[in-house]
Amino acid sequence: MPGTDPPPTAGLLPDGVHASVRPGTALLRMETTHDRRGLLDGAWWPRSRDVAAELPGLISALAEHLGPIARAGLDSAAWDGLPTRLVVDGQVVHIDASSVGDDTVLVTRGDLDLFSLLVVPPDTPPGAARAAMAQAVRADNVKGAGRILVDTGAEPLSSPYGSGDREQA
Repeated sequence: MPGTDPPPTAGLLPDGVHASVRPGTALLRMETTHDRRGLLDGAWWPRSRDVAAELPGLISALAEHLGPIARAGLDSAAWDGLPTRLVVDGQVVHIDASSVGDDTVLVTRGDLDLFSLLVVPPDTPPGAARAAMAQAVRADNVKGAGRILVDTGAEPLSSPYGSGDREQA
């Protein structure tokens, strides 16, 4: 029909997903190109290290645009009380914990479609957090999450990681 908008592309985030998931929740940004060429697919700035309080908002926001989320891989040292699974919007999301310390959350849609998001530490100053998130969502980004945090000053003094655990550029 003339004058009607084309249907949104299924399984992709709409261009311009740059705002809070909901008022009072964590900030989420995703790469706005549909070819996913960047090293990271987006960035997430949770408000705390309480995974049970923070992860459901992220999963809900992603599932709204991407479909059901099956798994989330998190660094065990960066979160308080990491469960093995959470129920989000009636769906079971399995939590994979590792001690890699790579400053990301890996979100799996379906069986194999993996999205890698930079996790900006909750106590990061707002200017540094915005700079880190902007770098992470650039389509031409070739820096890893740890390098982005260091380069933008988003690595807080209270980071659970020692400086030796950060990747080198």
